[in-house]
Amino acid sequence: MEDRIMEMAEDLKLLADKTRLSIVALLKERELCVCDITDITGMSQPNASQHLRKLKMAGMVNESKRGQWVYYSLVTTDKPYLECLYGSLPSMKEKIDAVKGCCEVGEDV
Repeated sequence: MEDRIMEMAEDLKLLADKTRLSIVALLKERELCVCDITDITGMSQPNASQHLRKLKMAGMVNESKRGQWVYYSLVTTDKPYLECLYGSLPSMKEKIDAVKGCCEVGEDV
C-alpha cells in the first residue's frame, strides 16, 4: 500500500508541471508527433522531448516510431486514479486542428 501511495504522489508531482499537464491535455485528444507538440506549445523540440521522456518513464505515455517520426499517445490504463484528472482537462482539439504537423506532409492521414 505504501508503494502505491508513493507512486501516486510521484505521478501527481509530475503532472503539477504546467507544461507536462498541457502535453497530457493534447494527448488526451489524439496521438501526436513530437513536432506537432512543439508547434502547438511553442516549446523547443529538446524541451518537449525531455518532458515526454519523463511522462514515458512514469508510464503515462506510449511512444511509437514510424520512419523518422516518433508519435506519443496517452496511456489510460494502469493508473485509474488519473482518469478523473484526464476527464477534467480542457479540450485542446481546436489547437490541434489549427496545426498542420510537419510529419503529415505527404502522408495520407
